[in-house]
Amino acid sequence: MASRMRIRRRRRNESVPNALAPGLEGGQYRPLTEAEVQRIHDAALSVLERTGVQVRESECRDIFAEAGARLDKANDRVFIPADMVDGALKTANKDVVLYSRDGRFDLHLRDARVHLGTGGAAINIIDLMNGRVRDTCLRDLYDIGRLVETLDNIHFYLRPVVARDVASAEIDINTFYACLAATHKHVMGGCYSADKVAEIKRMGVIIAGGEEAFLSRPHLSMNLGYMVSPLRFATATTETLTAAVRAGIPISLVSAPQSGATSPASLVGTLVQVIAEELAGLTYVQLLRPGHPTLLGGMPLVSDLRTGNMVGGCAELALMNAASAQMTQHYGLPVYSSSALSDSKIPDVQAGFEKGLTTAAVALAGAQYNHHSAGMLESMLAVAYEQYVIDDDINGQAMRLVKGMEVTEESLSLDVIHDVCFGEGHYLGHPQTLRLMQSEYHYPHTAERATRQDWEQAGGLDMRERARRRAQEILSSSFPQILPDQIDGQLRETFPIQLPVEVMLPGGYPG
Repeated sequence: MASRMRIRRRRRNESVPNALAPGLEGGQYRPLTEAEVQRIHDAALSVLERTGVQVRESECRDIFAEAGARLDKANDRVFIPADMVDGALKTANKDVVLYSRDGRFDLHLRDARVHLGTGGAAINIIDLMNGRVRDTCLRDLYDIGRLVETLDNIHFYLRPVVARDVASAEIDINTFYACLAATHKHVMGGCYSADKVAEIKRMGVIIAGGEEAFLSRPHLSMNLGYMVSPLRFATATTETLTAAVRAGIPISLVSAPQSGATSPASLVGTLVQVIAEELAGLTYVQLLRPGHPTLLGGMPLVSDLRTGNMVGGCAELALMNAASAQMTQHYGLPVYSSSALSDSKIPDVQAGFEKGLTTAAVALAGAQYNHHSAGMLESMLAVAYEQYVIDDDINGQAMRLVKGMEVTEESLSLDVIHDVCFGEGHYLGHPQTLRLMQSEYHYPHTAERATRQDWEQAGGLDMRERARRRAQEILSSSFPQILPDQIDGQLRETFPIQLPVEVMLPGGYPG
């Protein structure tokens, strides 16, 4: 018992690495058989040939028609033949890398390598200081980004909230600036109009030190909801998509049909529709620029059929997003997937079980780019600072599941079992235990594992309060200078940046 207590104290006092390497290989969970994958693929091709996609008069429609797609002008429909889709799948980029600023956090999205990050377009946030819900603002994008920079199990930063205090004409450039100024990790964001794409690229070029440097390692990308389900290209967003592809900016093709509302109530039917929508988008991108770095953004959502409301924290969402990941692996392409959505309004038990369930399932399925995996609440309407800390802990446990177990002569432990059974020692003090302490096990940073006595002596705080205090500590102390002064000054001279310099300096946080 004495040696056990000594080890327990050492574990609490030592600094134990908490991060698992991003990009671990998933694919252990496969909700579909290979025969079912093929049937869904064939059904999606049938939808594109028989039902087609609606594309109003535009350059996009002209490009499809010139490539040989059948056009029904009276109904604005384009019918895409299977051989055109097959051609697109052959030229599509199967080794997409989303780069970080300094190379430490590059996302290699091939095979079934798992990455977990933020996402969303929340309009509400639970204020860290007073706990009240308020409108999201530009400052939140910067502060959440600083959390992401610090939290090891959040691997990328996709714009999670809308800067509601910034005018529409300036929101895109300010959103990207606030994110890029907060973290070295890869930044993804939306863009509301095609004419803003050039501005965002120019910002990336300035930060990278030149156009060639930017295009060789683009550290930002765009997620674009080009598809209005069911099966309709959104004209304005498709123009933005076209501009982004021609600018050399990596993209995610976001299609998010909602079962029972904008797609069939059948989960498999929704999967067929989302794959058809994604293949239509991929085909268009390949006609524009073969090999352009593209994520298939099939993100099927779920309805509560009793109310018609979208729900995120459910097994059905986990199933469909895991199956979507399996489909894109069949194509050899990366998927822009979704998990950790919660319908709870606050970081509570409901949020915890919903997030743990969906993140584990989608990570084990091998979704390469899994957004929404941190911060989200209230069916994507809200986020909370402390939720990012909690979700970082959940992500760490999910990645430990993905890591799995390796069966070797060493791990079988035959000699260790023999030593303990015939010796005077015990497993807890065995050299193998000490050697594996930091590699075989993943330790949470916010979940509580102390004895009740130790927990009570430390204040008896629940996980949400511990996470809230950790978030306050990070935001009060961590002010990384991501953008050198000269580059930051050039950006402020070039663009109407609204984030004050003062908030980016030590002491600039009100906590």
